[in-house]
Amino acid sequence: MKKNTAYDAIVIGTGPNGLSAAIRLALEGLSVKVFEASDTVGGGMRTKELMQPGFKHDVCSAIHPLAASSPFLKQLPLADFGLEWITPEFPVAHPMDSGEAVVMHHSMKKTMEELGDYDGKKYQSAMEPIIENWDTLTKDFLGPLRFPKRPVDLALFGLKAFQPATLFQKRFKDERAKALFAGLAAHSILPLNAIATSAIGLVLGAAGHAVGWPLPKGGSQSIADAMKDYFISLGGEVETGIEITSMDQLPKATSYLFDLTPRQLITIAGDRLPEAYINVLKKFRYGSGVFKIDYILKEPVPWKDPRCNRASTIHLGGTFDEIAASEKIMDDGGIPDDPYVLVAQQSLFDDTRTPDNRHTLWAYCHVPNGSTVDMTKEIENQIERFAPGFRDVVEERQTINTDQFHEYNANYFGGDINGGRQDIWQLFTRPVSLVHPYATPAEGIYLCSSSTPPGGGVHGMCGYHAADLVLNKEFGLKKSVRNFQG
Repeated sequence: MKKNTAYDAIVIGTGPNGLSAAIRLALEGLSVKVFEASDTVGGGMRTKELMQPGFKHDVCSAIHPLAASSPFLKQLPLADFGLEWITPEFPVAHPMDSGEAVVMHHSMKKTMEELGDYDGKKYQSAMEPIIENWDTLTKDFLGPLRFPKRPVDLALFGLKAFQPATLFQKRFKDERAKALFAGLAAHSILPLNAIATSAIGLVLGAAGHAVGWPLPKGGSQSIADAMKDYFISLGGEVETGIEITSMDQLPKATSYLFDLTPRQLITIAGDRLPEAYINVLKKFRYGSGVFKIDYILKEPVPWKDPRCNRASTIHLGGTFDEIAASEKIMDDGGIPDDPYVLVAQQSLFDDTRTPDNRHTLWAYCHVPNGSTVDMTKEIENQIERFAPGFRDVVEERQTINTDQFHEYNANYFGGDINGGRQDIWQLFTRPVSLVHPYATPAEGIYLCSSSTPPGGGVHGMCGYHAADLVLNKEFGLKKSVRNFQG
């Protein structure tokens, strides 16, 4: 039953989770208003002309296997609101010092051939059960801890997923297969000897075969704009350029959903939260940060293996052991000389990103939380290692360190783009509770950000699950009239 307030729900923040929560509530006919501190919606889904007119750079997220896999987002008619996906030929390429890259193909058969007979079969045995049950398992991957829809399949996945990547990689004989898995698992932004780092490698690897690693035409902003426009079509309201620092700034509403991290929740709503709860929130651990470079290039990167220019994402760092060593140094607070580097080259597949025949490039590495060390030399050394002559094609670059990332997005404390460290101790219990991670002790106040399960990534499922809880607790809707099955 609706209550006598100006709005049924207010959402603070317009990242993928804030917009997903707003859409989910609006789909049930609720009155919803969204506030955003920046001049555009999007959070980590923004695209800007950072250097020259007409060159579109994704500021944070760029490649979107989880958005394409999201049980909620893929049910929305976002194509009707301008979202168009582009899926490159290869999801991932991982260059090796031999000059030849290890390539993940969409085809399992071709990937097996790439890895060789023994490792190909080992790879298939790990990935295929996940791929075959992808639509069902993603509903369990991308949600809070609960009884799974397919308990046997999830249990079999868990036997592999809970292993540290350093243990999982031992099933492979050749350095090529080990390296490919290292590049996938290192997306966890954790040392590869940490429990459950295999999970992200398995999920991202399976996604490459199930849905690909697509990018949105025109930039990641296209996802945010499509979600915003769809929300408005449902009767929702959006107000940008308003930084919320106190609950007193907000209209009266039945429920308030914060697409923010615990520190911001304390700042804005601390006077309504019990002291004991605030003390637990203060123990929430933020994760490592990132250092990023955006480029304008005179021509494409001159990779030793030209197949790299047909891949959505390039993982740089060499062998499994090299990547594991660099991530461990970083996690211990040091600066690796040879960091693990992620590279995306969107303009090779999307000609709307540049005004002419030049190109954009997107690259970043992991650094300790709050580090302001300039990693330009280290990143470019890694690119040059596998693409000699790279610096010769660079026309212009812009760097973003952890402080600048936090200035760009208040959720990115210390440059943490995941909304909190995603180790096994803080994955399902983020930010404080295992049972209802989205609720707070204060009436009508909820968290819907990546600081809640399932954590970081453009999938919107934190917002979806938080909104479902609001619908149940505040409005008595135990089953969605829209029959969404998140």
